[in-house]
Amino acid sequence: MSTLVVVGAQWGDEGKGKVVDALASQADLVARYAGGNNAGHTLVVSGRKIVTHLVPSGCAYPGTLCVLGAGMVIDPEVFRQEITALQKTGMLLGDELRVSLDAHVIFPFHRWLDGSREDDVGGTRIGTTRRGIGPAYEAKAARRGIRVRDLLNPTRLRERLDANAVAVNAELERLGAEDRLDIEAEIARAVGWVVWLKPFLCDTGELVDESIRGGKRVLIEGAQGALLDLDHGTYPYVTSSTTLAGGACAGLGIGPTAINAVWGITKAYTTRVGAGPFPTRLDGELGDLLRGAGDEFGATTGRPRDCGWLDLPALRYAARRNGLTGLCVTKLDVLAQMPKVAICRSYADGVRPGHDEFEAARPEIEFLPGWGAPELAERISEARELEDLPAAARSYLDMISEFTGVPIALVSVGPGRDQTVFIGEAF
Repeated sequence: MSTLVVVGAQWGDEGKGKVVDALASQADLVARYAGGNNAGHTLVVSGRKIVTHLVPSGCAYPGTLCVLGAGMVIDPEVFRQEITALQKTGMLLGDELRVSLDAHVIFPFHRWLDGSREDDVGGTRIGTTRRGIGPAYEAKAARRGIRVRDLLNPTRLRERLDANAVAVNAELERLGAEDRLDIEAEIARAVGWVVWLKPFLCDTGELVDESIRGGKRVLIEGAQGALLDLDHGTYPYVTSSTTLAGGACAGLGIGPTAINAVWGITKAYTTRVGAGPFPTRLDGELGDLLRGAGDEFGATTGRPRDCGWLDLPALRYAARRNGLTGLCVTKLDVLAQMPKVAICRSYADGVRPGHDEFEAARPEIEFLPGWGAPELAERISEARELEDLPAAARSYLDMISEFTGVPIALVSVGPGRDQTVFIGEAF
């Protein structure tokens, strides 16, 4: 195979950065197809922690092409800061970045709207990152979005800003915000962006298609997770884009027949940030212990994540929606640090993910004897082959695979690049 899509199979934060980084060593091109800088991907390279928000996780390999696709929304200011930071670490040494001309641009007024809506006492608080992602996608759907290619055309840019100003300023006023969209100021800002952004721009759909047709190994990276998908997630507590594997085709501009395999990433337990349903959430001391053991704090916001036991029905739902051909299980070592471990195989009263009753789902928890054993943590973190894992850990993986109907392709046993057990062939 030459084309592999990697997506989150929970509510995001599953460890996509680590997994994509591990797989990128085998790839010629790494492309991201959706989302914006609301997605923080954490890499640990030579003991150094690196967090990317827009640049694909393949950036750790100089010479590997990294593509930002048309389905993304890009904040140029954040993008430039990220490029500068990565270059200081010795990454992105050459001409490795490509940005789609059709990706949409996040302006400051998108961030103002995002934050003002979250602060509106009369509105519904979704728990967004306040990065302007939602308002940018909203403008895209309303046909007043500003694409990267519009930055290169002053006449068209002014027309787009005119179209935005009326709606944006009226809403900012209604929300009591002091900021206002200033067309001349935004045009001047865009002129500055174009100076350094222009060398990266191209028809990335054509680039990715040519790479696939040429037999190159293409790794496609999703953002967030399946249960945050705009169409199939826990609506309205979702992100503003398609997070499922099917979105890779639209977000990059390639056909579905170009995809050879889809791997989904799940933690060995479950986490969530923001509002919305979370059946297996653990409150109190046990939840705090799991959060501390897994260092569960947002890579983008620093917010503490809610933690809970592995939700198998939700994972099986994600596997079906994505058509998963392989599962990547991360943070298996964390569970060994817990005094006890449990899973959810079902919810009371026959509730299922994707149905209205899911918001009130009551998990039926099953505790696993003998799994929470701290002495196993070191053995797990040192494993490099499936046979190196303790029997309890292998049984846990077998249970996940059997329940979801998806084979285990990779297991992460620590944050380091080398702390990875490869089971399936990526390419």
